[in-house]
Amino acid sequence: MLHHFRWAFIVTALGLALGAVLGWRMTGTVSGTATVFFICTVLAILEISLSFDNAIVNANKLKDMTPEWQQRFLTWGILIAVFGMRIVFPLAIVAIAANIGPIAAMSLAWTEPQEYSRIMHDAHLPIAAFGGTFLMMVGLTYFFNEEKDVHWVGWIEAHMARFATIRGVEIAFVLLLILGFSRVIGGPEGVLFFKSAIYGLLTFLLVEVLGGLLDSSQKMLEGAAKGGLGAFLYLEVLDASFSFDGVIGAFALTQNLFIIAIGLGIGAMYVRSMTIALVRQGTLQQYRYLEHGAFYAILILSVIMYTQSLVHIPEVITGLGGVTLIGLSLWSSVRWNRANGNAEAHQHA
Repeated sequence: MLHHFRWAFIVTALGLALGAVLGWRMTGTVSGTATVFFICTVLAILEISLSFDNAIVNANKLKDMTPEWQQRFLTWGILIAVFGMRIVFPLAIVAIAANIGPIAAMSLAWTEPQEYSRIMHDAHLPIAAFGGTFLMMVGLTYFFNEEKDVHWVGWIEAHMARFATIRGVEIAFVLLLILGFSRVIGGPEGVLFFKSAIYGLLTFLLVEVLGGLLDSSQKMLEGAAKGGLGAFLYLEVLDASFSFDGVIGAFALTQNLFIIAIGLGIGAMYVRSMTIALVRQGTLQQYRYLEHGAFYAILILSVIMYTQSLVHIPEVITGLGGVTLIGLSLWSSVRWNRANGNAEAHQHA
């Protein structure tokens, strides 16, 4: 198991060392250096707690991909996750919101971190609407599945699987929520929420369609197993949606973009390593309800992102909520294995 995390350990050592150097360059004091070192560590833990369910969902998709694409996800994907979502994405938001160029946005992050943080927080509403809608569609698509026959919370999931025979039921549900929240928010902000949420819904649908086309074409051309370029694209957009809340929440600890990139980058590396470990160890097959817990956590996260358009919810609640649901699903899986292990062994014999 530990060899799956060797690169995560290496990145942790390099990242914390870089954080210490950055702290010394910024403050010139031992206490200041220790503070930056501590913030990087906390941000890494925050990212892991917020994205553990992301690792499980990624593993669910990765198990159908070839080893070649699994490796590409670990290498190319981590570059996109760290540099794209933790550095380029915040810079792009500030550049668009302030109507300045990317170089000016980088200069603003370095010279005026408080102003940079203010612009990021002002952009939280459309980000929450977009990311929350995408994640909600991910979670609902899993449960609104007429072929799904393993249920953790049976009285909910059985009814959702039954309603899955109605085409587009999950889209209709999300649209009703979008209309409801935009009406409650009201005014120009309500309109902004509505537009951003619709873009999130369209992005999910386009990724699904494009992913199917890409994978079908790849299968015809290469005879590859299910889940190639299209699945890779889906996972990257999914990772981006998970990253929105973590990036915004990180500004509560520090306004320095580079410290945020170091801390969240370390956490993202552990999420990638956990994903590969779950696939290689076959953990999802061993614990039948673990995947359910992850998708429930995704739905809870999407609702929290929607609710944050009205009231502030601390990131610790978001992280603990997801970890608690996954822990409960793991505990239920262990209980099921103990209760049914003997019967299955007798049946196989």
